[in-house]
Amino acid sequence: MVRQIPGVAFAARESGPLLMDLVVPAGDGPFPVVLWLHGGGWFTGDRALAPDLATHFAARGFAMASADYRLSGQALFPAQLFDVRSAVRFLRREAGRYGLDPEAIGLWGGSAGGHLAALAGLTGDHAELDGEPESGDARVRAVSDGYGPVDLVDVVASAPPDSPLTGENAPEARLLGGAPAQRPELARRASPLLHVSGSAPPFQILHGTADALIPPEQSERLHAALLQAGADSALHLIDGFGHGFLNPAGRSDLGAVMDFGHLEAAPGTPAELRTARGTETSAVSFDLIGDFFEHHLR
Repeated sequence: MVRQIPGVAFAARESGPLLMDLVVPAGDGPFPVVLWLHGGGWFTGDRALAPDLATHFAARGFAMASADYRLSGQALFPAQLFDVRSAVRFLRREAGRYGLDPEAIGLWGGSAGGHLAALAGLTGDHAELDGEPESGDARVRAVSDGYGPVDLVDVVASAPPDSPLTGENAPEARLLGGAPAQRPELARRASPLLHVSGSAPPFQILHGTADALIPPEQSERLHAALLQAGADSALHLIDGFGHGFLNPAGRSDLGAVMDFGHLEAAPGTPAELRTARGTETSAVSFDLIGDFFEHHLR
């Protein structure tokens, strides 16, 4: 049994209130809580674009939140990062109301949501960022990043010329209000790779070897940088998976070349696991993600 608490307002913006849905296990808690961030290239998608949070996570004792953030058609970066940090602060501030553990908060996202989860995790030790409308504790204890871009200039520059998501249509250009190469300072601020430090929380990174939108090299670079900084990181390169495999079947955030529903349909798919100890083989599933949060949030 779980409690579904939809449409909780966690922040007010000029475009309207920002909402999250909560799924909380039965009982008094306090429960560790994981915040899911949807994909969609920062220009589409909403909090309903999420895996089965109740079955995979709340059923094993995690509270789950799925939050909206402003899309690039509503506001340019860093608005999206500010929104995620507001959601983290809300979960900490209102923990008692919902039976949450304010000291056991994790971030999880796919694609654009993976990018925001990584960026929010890496900046969480800053109580306030430049231009942020509020301040407060935005730290998290763990981050699971699914196939998010980490270097915005590089990911656009390396895109195939025949891709429908290049030039002014590139999601990164929509996010920044112009091509990343032409807005280098903003692109730097929006690139998780350039925020890595030894104070980073533990990271789990998942990426498909057949991803046609975000090359797996993006996740490889983030993983290498985290290890070099002395942080805890585990990279799973999943054999044959494409982009969007965390999404539920039948829901695609960017249309073509998406691999939605793949992890649900093929749990246990082998992956190359890279950690500070070396390289081995793992079997990727939603349980693997749950085990990561179990280890770092309990």
